Amino acid sequence: MGLFRRGPKRDGRDAPRDPEFSFFSADEGTRFRALVREAFAEQGLEVTVYADMVADSAGRQFGLGNLAAVCHNDERGPRAWSELVHQHVGMVLRTMEAPSALETLPPEQIRAQLYPRVVGAEGLDPRNFAYARAVAPGLYEILALDLPESVMMLTDEALEPLGDLPYLRDQALYNLRGLPVEAHETVEDSEGMRFEVVLGDSFYTASRVLALETLVRQVTGEELTADGALVAMPFRHQIAFHAIHDTGMIPALNAMAAFAATGYEDTPGAISPYVYWWHGGTLTQLSERDVDGDGLQIMIGEEFQELLERLVAEDDRHPGDDPG
Repeated sequence: MGLFRRGPKRDGRDAPRDPEFSFFSADEGTRFRALVREAFAEQGLEVTVYADMVADSAGRQFGLGNLAAVCHNDERGPRAWSELVHQHVGMVLRTMEAPSALETLPPEQIRAQLYPRVVGAEGLDPRNFAYARAVAPGLYEILALDLPESVMMLTDEALEPLGDLPYLRDQALYNLRGLPVEAHETVEDSEGMRFEVVLGDSFYTASRVLALETLVRQVTGEELTADGALVAMPFRHQIAFHAIHDTGMIPALNAMAAFAATGYEDTPGAISPYVYWWHGGTLTQLSERDVDGDGLQIMIGEEFQELLERLVAEDDRHPGDDPG
């Protein structure tokens, strides 16, 4: 899994675009949906194919957004799409047809496989996830059960027999802190800009923002100060951070804003295109789309402005120190 994803060479951007998934050409979108229909048929299920989902005769719906993004981002190009689609459809149907893990797993195993997930508001029905905790504008923390082939996002109804919500959340955070760092890369330039990126196949890599102190300690061996860190979670398999010590955070902020926006585009499990200030467990959004929607702008509130002015003053008092 690379830091900066480059899509395979396919139909040029001048080709007519798919109306639902603009990263596909119209022909690629048609090919993708045909593969989806074929994969369901081979599993004995006839489906009606729509632009962004398929539905069977029983009314069950299967969204196509994440699968389309997976195909788009696979470096092997369209020749791999059939394999990816068939694997995904097989996994989805096996999961749906199997007995519920909540009914077959003992309570202690459920607690051991419980994790918090940070997700966007899109697709999160508040009628089923009333317990979801807001962690930033448009971002929510829910609980999920990690299974061998899938992740089960737990609704209010599913959580009710499992016990007290604060206890379950504490257990999920404990499990999250115990995850290993699968891969780590440092992004830096000759001017001293630097930030860290953690990547992994785990569906909870980006959600480690909920235990950022532990992650920073694992990666850098250092503790976060009261000033906190800059953090970005473009999609579920990636989190970037810069521990704040001095004005070196200024170039890191600008670079991370572009990094987050790029990583968010056309990505399976997309979470947020923005950079946040993590301080004391609170996330404050620092970047935003500009008024035209074509670029980015940095938003600095009063509290962050005070932090910035203090760090600038400290650097002025110690001009010989390396700001990186």
